[in-house]
This record gives sequence, structure tokens and C-alpha cells, in this order.
Amino acid sequence: MKLYYMIGTCSLASLISLYESGTKFESAAVDRKTRKTADGLDFDREVNSKGYVPALRLDDGQILTENVAVLLYIADRNPAARLAPAEGMLERYRVIEWLAFINSEIHKNYTPLFYPTASEDTKQFTRGNLTHRLDWLSTALGSKQFLTGDTFTVADAYLFAVLGWSAHVAVDLGKWPNLKRFRSDLTSRPAVKSALKAEGLSK
Repeated sequence: MKLYYMIGTCSLASLISLYESGTKFESAAVDRKTRKTADGLDFDREVNSKGYVPALRLDDGQILTENVAVLLYIADRNPAARLAPAEGMLERYRVIEWLAFINSEIHKNYTPLFYPTASEDTKQFTRGNLTHRLDWLSTALGSKQFLTGDTFTVADAYLFAVLGWSAHVAVDLGKWPNLKRFRSDLTSRPAVKSALKAEGLSK
């Protein structure tokens, strides 16, 4: 497998999950400006015509895209890593439930805040939505170590990645102590350290 990722994006969740899984993989960064990959490809034409990461090249050459699909695929490569419960278990659907919420309600409410062309009205509306969702998320997380209880899953990797954008768009996680604690605690996990180091986001 080869993961195509871009520094500072949601593909960090896939990178963390790959390290957590213990599965053998390669990775190639995508240059944000040139759209060239570290292995010499034109990302938009030769890897993912949608134009965004993550993109996972499978062992048979197929390309898998969309964060939720990529994360679940990674989790299923090594069930012993417990990154997602087995098919048919209610607990698996709880992880999918979290992935869907993070994708549609958290991730997508951060995104407009990065656009320099977005109007102040748009950003204000987006911040209101994001605040509402983070309020709910903080309460739902409570004092739990991870989203589903005491087991780290791919949903936690995804949430860690998107909450990391807060400082770049002037969102103070200090307003949500549970979320700040969650992200701070995860930075000590070996897989998280490895992923951040691989992206050059830590020493």
C-alpha cells in the first residue's frame, strides 16, 4: 500500500492509523502548489482526479479515496490492532457514526475558515456552526479517553487531525477542556508521534 498525503490535512488521520495498524506501507507527500507527488506523479491526473487527499494505492494498483473509506480499509488490514470493531458488531457502526459526524459536521465546518476568499459573513456563520458542534462533541466525549470509550479507533485519529487545525483558524480549544485534553493526550501515542514527525510537524 502507498498513502498519498498532504501536510496539514485530514490525511494525517490515515497516516496515524497506518502506524497504529502495524501494516507495512509506503507514503508519498503531495506538494500543495505544484500538485506533484514525492514519487514523481501528477497527483490530480495520475492518482486522484478529485484533487484531494488521502488517496491509498492498494497492492493491486487500485486507488481508494475518501477519508472514511480509507480509514476503515486500513483498520481492516489488521483486526488485532482494534482500530475498528469487526463487521456485524454494533460497536463498528458506532465508529462509523463517529466518522460520519466528524466528516460532515466538524471537518466541513473548519474548511471554509481556510479560504482567503470567503467573506466575513460566511466565516462568521461557519464559526457559529462549528462552535455548536464542538459544544455537543465536548459533552459527548466527556471524561472518556477515546470517542468510543477505552479503545483507540480510526475515529480518534480523524478527530485528532481536524482539531489540530484550530490554532490555524483562531479557534481556541481552551473553550472545550475535554477536547483540548483529548488532543493533548493523543500526542503521546507512538503512532501519533511517528505521523507528526513524518509530516515534519514535530521533531
